[in-house]
Amino acid sequence: MKVIEVSIVLIIVLMIFGFVLTSAQHQTEKAITAVEINNMEKLTSEVIDNLINNPGVPDNWYEKDKGTPGLAIINEEGQVIPNSVSYAKLIELGVNYDEMIYEKSFSSKIHTSMELRPYESSISSVKIGEWEEGDSIFSISRLVKCDFYKSYVLKDFQSEGKCNKHHSQKENSCNYFKIFKGNLKKSDYYLLIDDNEKYDLSYIVDTTRVVKDKYWQTADSNVIYLNDEIEFYDDTSAVVFVHLDEPHPNALIVSVPKFFEEDFLEYDYFRTNDCELIITAWY
Repeated sequence: MKVIEVSIVLIIVLMIFGFVLTSAQHQTEKAITAVEINNMEKLTSEVIDNLINNPGVPDNWYEKDKGTPGLAIINEEGQVIPNSVSYAKLIELGVNYDEMIYEKSFSSKIHTSMELRPYESSISSVKIGEWEEGDSIFSISRLVKCDFYKSYVLKDFQSEGKCNKHHSQKENSCNYFKIFKGNLKKSDYYLLIDDNEKYDLSYIVDTTRVVKDKYWQTADSNVIYLNDEIEFYDDTSAVVFVHLDEPHPNALIVSVPKFFEEDFLEYDYFRTNDCELIITAWY
């Protein structure tokens, strides 16, 4: 009987020892996983902060497909705008995402995807990167200023402009740009109006050399094609004036390449937007 009792005790002890050992292994694995995820989150946070605060090295890294990527916008004065994302750079980053992000930034250890999500805008979010999601998924986001096609803006009616008519600046807005005949072969010119301003605005397009009177036209569309309204007369160039009958409306004059995608001809695509940049990461 004693032998049987001893055997039973030994079995129970072994079972308890096995349970404790298994539990310890699980706890160790959890601790290791927690450390790995913490390191993963720290690295991802460093990567996203670097991307939105640096334009990249060299500045045109996206044209050469080499160097260190950066998404920050450089303004007209050559200054880097912190916490910003250039849409053009983001799209180029998506073309060579594996090499630039997976291999360089994460040493081929962490898979990621990025999404640029505009706030209070008609613009759809933009996604780049990998989409075969694995284990240990988490996301890190940053609030940023983002441009889309703002580089094509010639004049913004939110700013003061010059006028060749005797308009009251309290009741009207004017802006102008110079154009050569050859420009019309390569580019299309538009007056873009925010949806909320459509139908409420009237406009006149004329030049410095006015041969006949121009009359106010109702803006019955938020996309007004200007090429056909530009008169050169006997000259090879013209200074084109666009007059609006409201002070500082949400309206822009833009010049885009021929065959520019019509779906992107919206006011919101050509202004600075508040956006959220999100990086999702996994093993």
